[in-house]
Amino acid sequence: MLSIGKKLTPEQRLSKAVVDIMGKAHALSGVIMIGERNIEYNEDKVPTACTNGRDEWYGAKFIEPLNDAKLRLLVLHENYHKMYRHLTTWQHLYKIHPQLANIAMDYVINVKIMDEFSENGWVEMIEGGCYDAKYRGWDAAKVFWELHKQLQKPPRGGGGSSPSDNETQDGDGTAPDDSTGSQNTGVGDLPQGFDAHDWDGAQEMSDTEQRDLAREIDEAIRQGALVAGKMGSGGSRDLEDLLQPKVDWREVLREFVQDTCAGSDYSTWKKPNRRYLSSGIYMPTGISEQVTCLAEHNDMSGSIGAREQQIMISELVGICETVKPEELHVSYWDTEVTGYERYDNHELHTVAERTTPVGGGGTCVECVPEYMKKNNINPQASIVFTDGYLYGGWGEWDHPVLWVIVDNESAKPTHGKAIHVASGDL
Repeated sequence: MLSIGKKLTPEQRLSKAVVDIMGKAHALSGVIMIGERNIEYNEDKVPTACTNGRDEWYGAKFIEPLNDAKLRLLVLHENYHKMYRHLTTWQHLYKIHPQLANIAMDYVINVKIMDEFSENGWVEMIEGGCYDAKYRGWDAAKVFWELHKQLQKPPRGGGGSSPSDNETQDGDGTAPDDSTGSQNTGVGDLPQGFDAHDWDGAQEMSDTEQRDLAREIDEAIRQGALVAGKMGSGGSRDLEDLLQPKVDWREVLREFVQDTCAGSDYSTWKKPNRRYLSSGIYMPTGISEQVTCLAEHNDMSGSIGAREQQIMISELVGICETVKPEELHVSYWDTEVTGYERYDNHELHTVAERTTPVGGGGTCVECVPEYMKKNNINPQASIVFTDGYLYGGWGEWDHPVLWVIVDNESAKPTHGKAIHVASGDL
């Protein structure tokens, strides 16, 4: 005889899983209510399950054999992607290696879910899922670079192409076509994973939609934390972590480049010039279609590891895609400039595969502005990645500088703007 659960339709089973989760983990209710949730009967479109960071799709054939505990884990899994805004936060990792980005995010999520909800078998891991307790407490970037080291032949970075040119998401509840690559395919001996990630759909949302979604998720997290505090319900550990104030250093970096390097080919009143607003003066912002010259200087002293080097490169690729400078100057330095590279605009797409980090000595950043002056390099702005443990001073710069300083809150540059970043947030 069939059990009652077996008689339910896929839609009913999905609704039951959602109700179960909201009944046990009251703090997650707000996040779960964000976006649309659909059953997809076309296996070619959604073979397993999928989210674009707002909406969710579940393949009818995929969930059919799952017991209730596994279905609850699947629903939690998609909503944790939403809660952590994975498909926007880790776009730069996706552009380096799509499959590794997928796998890294899944490892982080699955450890959290199993730690929080697996007691008495309330959730069970799905076959092929990325789960390893050693990643407890890690973020997706840390897992990504750990896995990246294991690849014998790291793929080219910075291509940014989608694994599928057919994936679409127009925000009307239509399922994306995941049949040609957005699903985890596995890498080497790593597990395949059991869901897909609609990266293209996340990026196809308008700026307004993305801002509204970010605000909605933030409000849901805050409300959930209040509920968790009152009721002692599940999910509170993750919500408390998300509520800790953190600076999105990548966003600051991109804003610095865009704002500092904005030219004055023409002006716009749509975006007021922030330099004058504090004085009550409303002035237009100068706009240039393209940054003329940008420089990035990377600390290659002995205290900088391979992971930090890879992050410098991935951020460099992201900056190139954002502002597309006519000229890009890249230097690697320790006590002297040990490597220098120049790229024209048409060469930017080759940066990730061509750049060659070199160095390994002490740390003296004064050599960088001296090198640029000696070689007549005049960027509109410079970005310096360093741990800030310097011999000597901060150097004499004649243009704006943004310092990205890792694990050294005491470092205070005498020129430019500084972002202090914890290595765990890289």
